[in-house]
Amino acid sequence: MKALITGGAGYIGSHTLIALSDAGYDFVVYDNLCNSSKESLARVSKIINRDIDFVEGDIRDKKRLQELFTTYKIDAVIHFAGLKAVGESVEQPIRYYDNNVNGTLVLLDIMQEFKCKKIVFSSSATVYGDPVSTPIEESFRVGGTTNPYGTSKYMIERILEDLVISDSSFQAVILRYFNPVGAHESGTIGEDPNGIPNNLMPFISQVAVGKREYLSVFGGDYDTKDGTGVRDYIHVVDLADAHVKALNYINSKQFNTKNLTFNIGMGVGYSVLDMVKAFERVSKREVPYKIVQRRAGDIAKCFANSLLAKEVLGWSALKTIEDMCIDSWRWQSNNPNGYSDK
Repeated sequence: MKALITGGAGYIGSHTLIALSDAGYDFVVYDNLCNSSKESLARVSKIINRDIDFVEGDIRDKKRLQELFTTYKIDAVIHFAGLKAVGESVEQPIRYYDNNVNGTLVLLDIMQEFKCKKIVFSSSATVYGDPVSTPIEESFRVGGTTNPYGTSKYMIERILEDLVISDSSFQAVILRYFNPVGAHESGTIGEDPNGIPNNLMPFISQVAVGKREYLSVFGGDYDTKDGTGVRDYIHVVDLADAHVKALNYINSKQFNTKNLTFNIGMGVGYSVLDMVKAFERVSKREVPYKIVQRRAGDIAKCFANSLLAKEVLGWSALKTIEDMCIDSWRWQSNNPNGYSDK
């Protein structure tokens, strides 16, 4: 089986390539490199000891995708490609809807043209909006999103659900990520954001390595134990494994349209300051921080009930918060300037 990995040069995509290779899957990567680097693919290639088929292109480029599907016999798609910064989506909603929603529509159109009817979609816990309680279950109401990024993910989920209803031969799995962190144990690939990081762990890591003076903590007055936001952090290696399990599920006789959507998280909520303290413990570095204004679109608490993924996919998180911090620090200390250190 050959899978198309859109956004495969990115943070989660690159780690998933390793998991796919270990599981015996073949793949081709499609990425426009707007928030990723070809260097990540070069490093993955060394880890898995094989060349990687790579096509550079935008998810909205129909002609480019047609050329790819013509060149390669694609059996399934893992769809990572998309813009992903909550705050930026509030400032640039049209850009997010165009890239994420329109891009997915173009991809699905090409998939139908080439009779490729299996997809694993990279969704997000943001589809739940501000949940009425935690832990969050898949049965909770979705669509009350607090930012365009989350809304774009919700729209794509609905599109996929409608497509499965309209075509019984189309198979989709939707993975709702919570907060991916960490890096591969080799320390050679990890999260390398453009500019100021939008996610917590690379921000902490860059402060610890001396690249930034202090961590900006967005909001210190939430209704949480220490006033900072609480999130469910999931190691990226565990997250990568969830995509292999999802692909196995799609290819199995157990696939059932009643179970399309799965939470992928640890099931434990940690505050921003919890993560800072854990990182300081493992790195032996101080992480200065300042409480700043809340960020538009953020909520107080968000963590998962991931039992359905365990029951149906056979997946559960294995890595600890200490593992996340150790691996993040190894990546950052080995690569202070990310992939530009190559």
